[in-house]
Amino acid sequence: MKINKESGQASRLLLVLAIVVLVAAIITYLVIKMAEQPQGPNPPPDNTIPAPIYEQTLGDIRFVFEVALDKDGILKVSEIKSSQYNYQRDDLPVSNPGAKFIQVTVGAQNVGIQQTVQGAWDIQNIVDDKGRNFAPLGNYQVNAWLPSPNLCGTILQPAFDPTPCDKIYEVSKASTGLKIRVQTGQNNGAISTGKVTSYLLDLIVK
Repeated sequence: MKINKESGQASRLLLVLAIVVLVAAIITYLVIKMAEQPQGPNPPPDNTIPAPIYEQTLGDIRFVFEVALDKDGILKVSEIKSSQYNYQRDDLPVSNPGAKFIQVTVGAQNVGIQQTVQGAWDIQNIVDDKGRNFAPLGNYQVNAWLPSPNLCGTILQPAFDPTPCDKIYEVSKASTGLKIRVQTGQNNGAISTGKVTSYLLDLIVK
């Protein structure tokens, strides 16, 4: 009987100790949870629209967007300004009814101290917000509607006003968020070397 009594007391003691340990663990957990800083509400998503960029300096050449004109689906003979293109007697329509002509003018200015080399700068494709590229039309197609002379890539003297470069593009009517790629050769050298630095300027099409 004595052995059974001692065994019962030991069992009760172990049970009490287990309860004490469990209560202590619960209290510790609650204290830790209360000490934690409550999480604030999730920050709202960043829906900020980046500001458009209309000029960019690459090396010593500063590119400035000047104008982009929506010519709709036709280049009109009446808009030819130079008499040397009297042979052009017909309007020029787009090659696809889902396209439109856009004429872009970008200026390039030498902000360095030495003149640039010939062919050190140019404007290239129009790119829309889906990454689709539209190459400039060949001069033989649209020369009659471009300035004469067209000064793309000419030598830039330091601190002169921006020199304009004009090109005409066929762009999808469905395209939005248009940008124009400007470029210069590495270290403002000639683009013909194949090593170029480029940037996409935003367009405002009127």
